Amino acid sequence: MLSKSKIKFIRSLRSKKQRNDLRLFIAEGQKTVDDLLLYFPCSMLFHTSEYCTSHSVSYLQEVTPEELKQISFLEEPQQVLGVFVMPEPIWSNDYLEGELIIALDMIQDPGNLGTILRVADWFGIKHIVCARGTVDVFNPKTIQATMGAIGRVHVYIVDMGEFLQQLPHKIPVYGTFLEGDNIYSTNVQNEAVIIMGNEGNGISQAIEKHVTHRITIPSFPPNQSTSESLNVAMATAIVCAEFRRRLF
Repeated sequence: MLSKSKIKFIRSLRSKKQRNDLRLFIAEGQKTVDDLLLYFPCSMLFHTSEYCTSHSVSYLQEVTPEELKQISFLEEPQQVLGVFVMPEPIWSNDYLEGELIIALDMIQDPGNLGTILRVADWFGIKHIVCARGTVDVFNPKTIQATMGAIGRVHVYIVDMGEFLQQLPHKIPVYGTFLEGDNIYSTNVQNEAVIIMGNEGNGISQAIEKHVTHRITIPSFPPNQSTSESLNVAMATAIVCAEFRRRLF
């Protein structure tokens, strides 16, 4: 049986401050939890009798569906909830060698951030840097949206202006704008940084000055009235697909 103190403790991890103070975060669902068990230390794991696991671990605790609902962050709990130890990655310019890096300028929606991590994972992008003020990558909604990609994609919180200023001169910095060079006809490099902007405001002026190549995803057909813009996660997927396509 789950104690009231344990329920209170787990529910407290809804708070970003509490997560950061304790260096713990929540993940739910068999696919996500099983993936993260391969990458992060797990301090607690609560599961219903329906949860099937090959992991023989001492911190497993079986709970009823009603108990799981008390600690779950989801409207429909998914058989298992894990409390994991938060990593503390430190950025190094050594990670640039031969790599495509995504830089996020103040993304605010946890679902967008999680989906961007999933996109990065699909396209073999190992590192994402986030400007301070970006939504917390360990927000439960973000973790849920990554579908386990958080275990394979390293996320760094940086002063974005300083990060870009200290890049080696050989590294091109691509920025996505509503007006820029057509991504489908522009020469691109896969040792580079791609900046994706805020959902409402795009790339900020302070960051824009560091962009060396302005690119855009053109709508189709040209000159036809369309939606004002693309969702940032969708745009990230299109951009990454085009960069990676050039490798084939």
